[in-house]
Amino acid sequence: MEIEDTPSPNFDDRKHPVTLLVLHYTGMESGEAALTRMRDPEAKVSAHYMVWEDGRIARLVAENDRAWHAGVSTWQSLEDLNSRSVGIEIVNGGHDYPAPGGALPPYPDAQITAVIALAREIMAHHDIPATGLVAHSDIAPARKIDPGEHFPWQRLAEAGLGLWPPVETGSACVWSGGDASRLNAHLAQIGYDTSDIPAALRAFQRRWMPTAITGLADADTLRRLAQIAEAYALGPVGSSSPQA
Repeated sequence: MEIEDTPSPNFDDRKHPVTLLVLHYTGMESGEAALTRMRDPEAKVSAHYMVWEDGRIARLVAENDRAWHAGVSTWQSLEDLNSRSVGIEIVNGGHDYPAPGGALPPYPDAQITAVIALAREIMAHHDIPATGLVAHSDIAPARKIDPGEHFPWQRLAEAGLGLWPPVETGSACVWSGGDASRLNAHLAQIGYDTSDIPAALRAFQRRWMPTAITGLADADTLRRLAQIAEAYALGPVGSSSPQA
């Protein structure tokens, strides 16, 4: 895996060990525009890495430094996630720059292959658990929606990165009407900030139910929520043990 160094001045010192890997999309008209912005000291934003559409990888900030990519965010009741994470920006216009016809722009195969290789290395190096692979929308549900509902989380899980329980399997999928009262507890067990429940639900759906982003606690959402909460409770405490 070849990585090109394109240093950014936008970093400072970490205050905590790395326990998270945060995935973003750039949400700009081009990778060049995103790279320029992340290297602009006036912008005060950065990430550790950026992955181009063709799979090239740019390193902007060393992993032992604190890049400025997470912003105001929380996960599993922790704050200052910039200090606790490595951030990867994936070149994709996302919701702001859709493809012709209005669809969300695809993530090319070469790009996702590179993201998998890079994420595998980062998670192994820092012993990040499978539950520590998160979307920007997971950690900031009220203000962020990247890397979007079109990001292939299942493909990453099939490569050994993160979790993706098959839908409608596992004991947690046996749902009854009384389980609605456990909504907050399940969201919090996974890691979501529950101060804004509709936002947290939309973030959950964007990640785990990408065809049904309603912010509503319908029966299907409650089933999937219980299932993911159970998977996180049973998830490995060490690295996600990526497969070759």
